[in-house]
Amino acid sequence: MNRTDHQNGEAAATIGALATPALLLDKDRLDRNLARLSSRMAEQGVVLRPHMKTAKSIDVAQRAYPSGAGPITVSTLAEAEYFAQHGFRDITYAVGLAPHTAARAMRLRKAGVDLKVLLDSPEQARMVGAAGRAAGVIPSAFIEIDCDGHRGGLTADDPKLIAVGVALGEAGVKLAGILTHAGESYSLFTPEALIAAAENERAAAVAAAKALRATGHECPVVSVGSTPTAHFAEDLTGVTEMRAGVYMFFDLVMHGVGVCTTDDIAISVLATVIGKKPEKGWILVDAGWMALSRDRGTAAQPVDQGYGLVCDVAGKIYPDLIVSQASQEHGIVAIRPGSAHALPNLPIGAKVRILPNHACATASQHESYSVVSADSDAIEAQWPRMRGW
Repeated sequence: MNRTDHQNGEAAATIGALATPALLLDKDRLDRNLARLSSRMAEQGVVLRPHMKTAKSIDVAQRAYPSGAGPITVSTLAEAEYFAQHGFRDITYAVGLAPHTAARAMRLRKAGVDLKVLLDSPEQARMVGAAGRAAGVIPSAFIEIDCDGHRGGLTADDPKLIAVGVALGEAGVKLAGILTHAGESYSLFTPEALIAAAENERAAAVAAAKALRATGHECPVVSVGSTPTAHFAEDLTGVTEMRAGVYMFFDLVMHGVGVCTTDDIAISVLATVIGKKPEKGWILVDAGWMALSRDRGTAAQPVDQGYGLVCDVAGKIYPDLIVSQASQEHGIVAIRPGSAHALPNLPIGAKVRILPNHACATASQHESYSVVSADSDAIEAQWPRMRGW
């Protein structure tokens, strides 16, 4: 769906003509972010398997792989089906399985997609094996490793790890390798802590692979990944691939972690001033949590960015101006508490850009990206996003 102007329903040619709220994507920043991590992984000799959960867009995927489809990670089977339809065949579905998702995943393998699934129990191994037999295919699965207590998975020294490996073999499921995610890295703020988290992630993954191999299980892939650890890992010995997703766009949480600057954040929500409450120090805009999301990921960081950091229409940040409150379709813009900066004089109808806390959550509120370039008001393209599960 294209965003249109208010006059004639035609696709808007400029930022100023866009109906708001609208999701902007700066393709220059996108390309720079893609190149940064791609180059870093190439230097480390590790395969980069981008996570498409943030972008959910074939147009973005083609910027990551301009020469043709490559390995990707997804967080929903709808994503897997969508990218498979666009020629991507090497896909890791990095979410644990239930019976209905196992059967659906096997249909993709039946269609010729090398879809690898994720599990952490003998029960799931047997379930995937049964789904594979029903579909007439041989499944391929990763065992999830818990490296920091953030989510699911088994620790590298858990006896159940070997039991899952045995169950996979008995169920006729190919062991693709092990997979882990350093989710706790999102709560860190110093280079030293991030380097340590990256090493912990690597060590846990390598130890799990070693344990499986020592008991006769092939473990060809050692997959790690989070955007913070991908950018701070100093040693990836024993790792074969890196997964990351939000690095494509970055966001205020990643800025607070210390992975990027605000100049690296590639998406923003365009909003229009629809009211003023000078006695309260408020400016009202037409982007509430339906446009920005409810994510308040910076609230636990040293600098709380509210629901987003406010910029002028060209993308220049207003000092200490944040979306301090959000209801469904209203955003309340105010100066950060304790700041000496003054509220800017923004007339009714003025447009602003809002940098998001969490790029995945904010992008998911929109159906398409209005693509722009730095220092230009032109809308160069509309890139649709896929949605659903």
